[in-house]
Amino acid sequence: MNLGKTLFAQLMEFVPWTSFARIVARYGGDSGVRNLNCTEQFRAMAFAQLTYRESLRDIEICLLSNQQKLYGMGFRQPVKRSTLADANEARA
Repeated sequence: MNLGKTLFAQLMEFVPWTSFARIVARYGGDSGVRNLNCTEQFRAMAFAQLTYRESLRDIEICLLSNQQKLYGMGFRQPVKRSTLADANEARA
């Protein structure tokens, strides 16, 4: 049984999060956001891309199947389909 970090968490360590936060602040990406900030949206969409997910429902189901590992992957709370859809629409 694996007791270390997930592969996704290890990949996310390579993202320059300070630069990411600076860009989000510069363009106001998190202004008016209550549920899903830019960092978590990026993580969800990167997870979807890396695991070949094709729909929001597929992303939600796959993330919920790993619910015990979500915090270690960088998510504060489970990502819901409607929240992800709203974030994708607002930040398109």
